[in-house]
Amino acid sequence: MTRVPQIGWLADGRRLHLQDGPIDLIVEVHGSEANRRAAYNAAARRFTGLLDELCDELSLLRQAADPARCQLQGAVARRMHAAVAPFASELFITPMAAVAGAVAEEILGAMLQQARLQRAYVNNGGDIALHLGAGEHFSVGLMDRPDRHGLLRTTKIVADDPSRGIATSGCHGRSFSLGIADAVTVLARTGSQADAAATIIANAVDLPGHPAIVRCPAHDLQPDSDLGARLVTRDVGELTEREIGDALEAGAACARKLLAAGLIDGAALRLHGETVVVSERAIDALRSRTPAHRGAMESAMHV
Repeated sequence: MTRVPQIGWLADGRRLHLQDGPIDLIVEVHGSEANRRAAYNAAARRFTGLLDELCDELSLLRQAADPARCQLQGAVARRMHAAVAPFASELFITPMAAVAGAVAEEILGAMLQQARLQRAYVNNGGDIALHLGAGEHFSVGLMDRPDRHGLLRTTKIVADDPSRGIATSGCHGRSFSLGIADAVTVLARTGSQADAAATIIANAVDLPGHPAIVRCPAHDLQPDSDLGARLVTRDVGELTEREIGDALEAGAACARKLLAAGLIDGAALRLHGETVVVSERAIDALRSRTPAHRGAMESAMHV
């Protein structure tokens, strides 16, 4: 029997809250009254039973992704696999790395099939799938850490931008991380792509073997973790300015590679109060300057 999820309105009466097990969504749409009603009804219908669909294939979803073949059957499961497949030939990654973004995409897609909307978003614990009609925009906030409230800066996505997915990963978030980033926020074409890429980049922000970093096997913290015995970060102690820079550069190098491959539209990486931004605009600015000017620009990219 399919469980009935918790469905209700937040206190503002504008945003719909959908919760089932670990899936916790906030949905907001803009459009005519009839279209808003149709969209919210579509979101509730599609959400009901979605977790059961994922659980039916959970054993496969927790296995390392095969970059060349997908055995998964469900629409959301297959989207998760597609998002992680570009990384799977070189790195260990399971479809679970894209679950939050893929679920957000599925609910957004269900709404857009039933309603004409000016703007809409589905926020799954900070991983967001976004729809923007002509002339619309969406402001994205960069947080210091996923487990804290504190806005550092914002960026605006406008309708002409290609990005429709936003995701954040790091060692303080809901999921385990192999790296030490406080937060890595990624913009990509879809929510699932942003989710997978944020995981990969956050894992790359690292100082392997550093004595100030506390790690333990993932299965010691969560017996059924898809990461198994791999060491995940539990705490990061004092680091020198140079060490912070080295760790961020390792992550930024990964982000630049993904940007060049068209897998992300941009990323902001944060560690111990320092932030590095990787985007076409930032890279073009670096390329257009002399070596001395490049050093100045690199410093300016830290906020």
